[in-house]
Parts: sequence; C-alpha cells; structure tokens
Amino acid sequence: MSEIWRPYVVVAAVIEQDGRFLLVEEREANGSLTLNQPAGLLEAGESLEQAVIRETLEESAYDFHPDGFLGTYHLNYRMPDGSDISYLRFAFTGRVGTLHDQPLDPDIVRTVWMTRDELAACRERHRSAVVMQCIEDYLAGRGAPLSVVSRYKVVNRTVS
Repeated sequence: MSEIWRPYVVVAAVIEQDGRFLLVEEREANGSLTLNQPAGLLEAGESLEQAVIRETLEESAYDFHPDGFLGTYHLNYRMPDGSDISYLRFAFTGRVGTLHDQPLDPDIVRTVWMTRDELAACRERHRSAVVMQCIEDYLAGRGAPLSVVSRYKVVNRTVS
C-alpha cells in the first residue's frame, strides 16, 4: 500500500483594531524573523474554532473571540528533494479580549500591531504570501459568518 498524502491543517486569526492588525514576529529554524498572523496547526480532538482560539492565546497572549470565517487558503511548497508539502489554512476574523501575563510560544519573539501599508511595505518578512492575502481579503469585505464552518462532532465509527 502506498503512503497516504495528507496536508497540514492550519488555523489563523485575522484581527483588526483601530486600523492595525495583530501579528506575531517569529523566529524560523534558519534564524530569520518573519511576520505572520497568530496561527498554528489543528490538534487532535479540537474543532477549527477551538484551535484558532488556542493558537491565538499561545502566540499572542490575547483571548480571541472569533466572529467570522474569512476563507480557506491552500499553500503548496516544492521541497529541495522534489516532495510537496501542502497547508490548508482556515482563517477566522474576530476581536481580541483579555491580554494575559504569560509566556509566548518558544518561536514567537513578540506581537506587533501594524497597518495594512506597514505590512505591505515589508512583504519580504512575511511567513508566506497568504499573510498579506488574508489582510487584503479582510479589507475587501470577503468572508462569511461562523455558521458556514461545520461544528465539531464526535462520531464513533465501528468497523465491520
């Protein structure tokens, strides 16, 4: 049987407050600093909404209150060995709540609030092209209510 290909499932929070967007500055494995929305991988047993709330807290120390679904973004990277890695990013919009006094994820250097123009002026520092695409989509009014995202259900599957 051949290996089953699976994309990584990523959630991201697009948060605008007073004309600025919440971003995290993170250190990559090669030591460079990149900018990204608070984002991370879906973990076993959680819904997409639970994951984006958790990731935002872990990466920014802010509570996140999702109020909309911005969209799904597919990123595909060709690796030096010729293999492909794909990410499916589910982006949510919402507002921040309480800022907690807690450490950030180890790779996160700091949080920053930037305008669209400030972010556009440093595209070379974006984690990926989807960082700016999410901002542009948000400002264009794209998105949908949270109700378009299926709610998490636990289903017991029996094999016969």
